[in-house]
Amino acid sequence: MNNAWTDFLARQGTLPARTAEGATVAVPLTQLGLIRSRGEDSAPFLHNLLSNDINKLAADAAELNSFNTPKGRMLASLLIWREADGHLLALSADILPALLKKLSMYVLRSKVKLSDASAELALAGVAGPRTAELLAAAGLPVPAAPRRHAPAGEGRVIRLGDETFIVALPPDALPAAFEALAAAGAQPAGTDAWMLATIRAGLPLVTAATQEAFVAQMLNYELIGGVSFQKGCYPGQEIVARTQYLGKVKKRMFRVHIDAAEAPAPGADLYAPAFEEQSVGQLVNVAAAPQGGFEALAVLRTSSREAGKVHVGAPDGPALRFLDLPYALP
Repeated sequence: MNNAWTDFLARQGTLPARTAEGATVAVPLTQLGLIRSRGEDSAPFLHNLLSNDINKLAADAAELNSFNTPKGRMLASLLIWREADGHLLALSADILPALLKKLSMYVLRSKVKLSDASAELALAGVAGPRTAELLAAAGLPVPAAPRRHAPAGEGRVIRLGDETFIVALPPDALPAAFEALAAAGAQPAGTDAWMLATIRAGLPLVTAATQEAFVAQMLNYELIGGVSFQKGCYPGQEIVARTQYLGKVKKRMFRVHIDAAEAPAPGADLYAPAFEEQSVGQLVNVAAAPQGGFEALAVLRTSSREAGKVHVGAPDGPALRFLDLPYALP
C-alpha cells in the first residue's frame, strides 16, 4: 500500500460497510492491485495470454479479461486499460504477487516489462445514481461511456458501467480527490459498498478463494464482454471455445440475497435437496446489503436454480433468494 493514501485512510478510520439504498458512495479500493505492462510488445504479449482482444483495444478503452489455466479455469479476472507505453491490469490484490510471477514466466524475449504498480497509483471507486454529477463537481473527468477512460492529471478515471467508476491517481493526489467527492455529496464507505455495486452489475472478481474454480462461461464472462471468440489462441482457449460452441453450460452465475447474521465467505459451497450433501456450486463475491443480510454472486447448477431451493454452507444452511441480474442469461 502507499504512503499518503495509506496515511489518509488511517485517519478516516473504519468506513461503514452498509449504506442507505440509493446512496452514491466513494470507496477506497484497497482490495485491488495493479500490474503494469510496459514496452513495445505489451499488446501482443498480453493478447497471447488473455481472453480478450488486446490488439484492438482503443487508446481510451478498458476491457474485462481473464487469465486461465490450460484447462480453461480462471486464475484471475482483470480490468485492463491502455497507457501511452503499455497497459495497466487491475485485479484482486490477494492474487497479484503470484499472478505477476506467473505472467513474468512468459516474457522470454518479448520487449515488455511487468511490475507491481500498486504503490504508484491508488484506487477509489465511485458508485451510485449521482456518480457523473459528483465526479464533475470534484473536478474529475467523466468518460462518456462504459469501458472508457479519461485522463485525470497523472492518473485516469475509468468508467466500468453506467454508475460505477474507478479513480486511479498517484497516492499523494487521491486524498484530495476523495475529499472533493465527499464534499460534493458522495458518502465515504467501506469496500463492501463497492462490492455490492459490482454484484448488482453482475461483474465477478476472482480472488484467492475462487481461483481455478470456474471457466469463463460459469462467471457469465462471455455475456459481460470478457471473452473474444474471434482472436487466436491463449491458455485455456480451446476449453472456453468448446464450451461456447459444442457444450452445454451446466453452471451459471446468479445474483442472490442471503438472510444471515454473518457474511458467508467467498468460495463457500452451495447445496440443493436433489444433490443432498454434494456441492452444487460456490459463492463468488459477497457484500453487506442495505436492508440487512448479504447480497452475493453465486455459481451453481442451472438445474438447482430452476428447482429454486439452494442453501449456503450446509444442506440446512441459510437459504438463497434469487435476484435479477442486469443482463439476460442464455
